[in-house]
Amino acid sequence: MNDKINELLERVEAFKPKAAAEIEDFRIRMLGKKGELTALMEEFKSVAPELKREFGQKLNNLKNRTQERINALRGQLADAAGDSSQRIPDMSRPGSAEELGSRHPISLVTNQIVEVFSRLGYTVAEGPEIEDDWHVFSALNFPPEHPARDMQDTFFIAKNPDVLLRTHTSSIQVRTMERQKPPIRVICPGRVFRNEAISYRAHCIFHQIEGLYIDEGVSFADLKQSILYFAKEVFGENATIRMRPSYFPFTEPSAEVDVSCNLCGGKGCNVCKGTGWLEIMGCGMVDPNVLEANGIDSKKYSGFAFGMGVERIAMLKYGVKDLRLYFENDVRFLHQFDTVL
Repeated sequence: MNDKINELLERVEAFKPKAAAEIEDFRIRMLGKKGELTALMEEFKSVAPELKREFGQKLNNLKNRTQERINALRGQLADAAGDSSQRIPDMSRPGSAEELGSRHPISLVTNQIVEVFSRLGYTVAEGPEIEDDWHVFSALNFPPEHPARDMQDTFFIAKNPDVLLRTHTSSIQVRTMERQKPPIRVICPGRVFRNEAISYRAHCIFHQIEGLYIDEGVSFADLKQSILYFAKEVFGENATIRMRPSYFPFTEPSAEVDVSCNLCGGKGCNVCKGTGWLEIMGCGMVDPNVLEANGIDSKKYSGFAFGMGVERIAMLKYGVKDLRLYFENDVRFLHQFDTVL
């Protein structure tokens, strides 16, 4: 036993760690429940009575010295780390470049659309994402149980048919008409929600921008010219549009707007399915019932409204073929827009 005590004492004195983790491993190996010093204590129980005093003192000295050595080594490492942190860095070394982020393509397109319409005198209006039935449906000429409500699969809150996640930013138009008298000229960007299966061409969350213009003497010709101006600003001076009759409960007459495919120049390709046209938005003259429901005299005022999906515009503008890429935050995809302002 005497040889073992002397051997352990020599190892304690010779121990020179380079990191705090090594000190902790050494402490466990020596003083832990299954450590070497603990094993010696168990062996001490079988020592002859006349030798217990001698070996007991040596074991206590070994234990105390081991603990002192561990504490001293910890202090030395801490002091060394403190000295290192106080050192003046080498000012001649080249600095590390800060990696900058970039604007999301949805934000880029949203900002561009808002900027285009701001030149026509539109201001930005905002509203809540959690809405009620009146602002999303009833005030927009959706009667109760009307089949048009089935056009949009709605997320209702806590099974309450009167509280829902807005399915379009038309609810912002309603709130604007409630608090503002004509003339009204607003653009309404925002996030909307519909209970749809997620795929390369659809998502349950997406972004819309809708516009509303109400004043005396507003005509369909004003609507067409505004959309043509938008198309040329976003898709290029050579862009042309066509308007196809459609149906929306809140506009009459209503139309779908197509823009000439900017990828093939209208000649026909896989993206436009050989037609040379790409659908970008719905629009129409505000239905008189909507004006009256929101306290606006439909005999004095008229107006138009339009709405587009931002993801759709971004897909056409940047050639993105999978809608899900906008929501996955894959930096390989997002870094493609580092230089886009």
